[in-house]
Amino acid sequence: MENPFTYTNNNKRYHTLDYFYKQKFGKKVCKISLNAGFSCPNKDGTKGIGGCIYCSKLGSGDFAGKPEKDIISQFYDIKKQMQKKWPEAFYIGYFQANTNTYAKTEVLKQIYEPILAIENVVGLNIATRPDAITDDCLDYLEDLSKRTFLTIELGLQTIHEKTTKLINRGHDLQCLDTMVHKLRARNINVVVHIINGLPFETKEMMIQTIEYLNCLDIQGIKIHMLHIIKDTQLALMYQQEKFHILTKEEYIDIVVEQLERLRPEIVIHRITGDPVKEDLIEPTWLLKKFCVLNDIDKEMVKRNTYQGKKIKK
Repeated sequence: MENPFTYTNNNKRYHTLDYFYKQKFGKKVCKISLNAGFSCPNKDGTKGIGGCIYCSKLGSGDFAGKPEKDIISQFYDIKKQMQKKWPEAFYIGYFQANTNTYAKTEVLKQIYEPILAIENVVGLNIATRPDAITDDCLDYLEDLSKRTFLTIELGLQTIHEKTTKLINRGHDLQCLDTMVHKLRARNINVVVHIINGLPFETKEMMIQTIEYLNCLDIQGIKIHMLHIIKDTQLALMYQQEKFHILTKEEYIDIVVEQLERLRPEIVIHRITGDPVKEDLIEPTWLLKKFCVLNDIDKEMVKRNTYQGKKIKK
């Protein structure tokens, strides 16, 4: 069956990050995940205590560099592994763990600038919260965006207020809207994170989250599957209530319908979860990541659909 999707160079029917990077830079780009030791306003008492209920002890940076090492050492450790498979690649420094704008601007400069100085680094991805970017930080990010390919990743997870409170998110939807507007006014690329399968959310609610984000000026999205890991508030909640965990088939169905409602130019930075096996409680099907990715592809072919097909005109 012929692939009707424009933004692809293979069988994918959605706009992959690999395709985007190859179009922009002309070669493979590898993201180097780093842990700069930042805290989070949702952990230190500024906005909350304990963080989001699903957050790991490493602040959702389980595959980032080892926090006991300095940033440069982390970068080269991971780069060494990447080079075995992609010896000619470019690199993007990905500040992943916790809230990576949650410090004074002078501190941020000391952390970001050394990565930019490394040979073949073409950009930075900075994961943060929409309530943790000051105006002074915005000025610095705008300067960075003129010197490198900068992407700011904003955690949202859901547009639904009841769920937002349940997961102890610590900010509302208006906060996200405001920060997206501020970043885009400075021509800074924005990626938003969402989670499918949050406790008590329906398929319709998850699709509503996508339809809302499709109307915002964002350049990318990360779609995660909720996974329950040990030693989190979510694990305790699950032990007490055993709320429904999406099956692989349910997840694939929801993701395909979400993709159908996203503008084709929005880049899909992630489309499934990536848990640490030793820490995972549920769902165990997430451990077979490539099976999930392949099954999403197969389902899109089966339905003869593609990203953006069901956008309301």
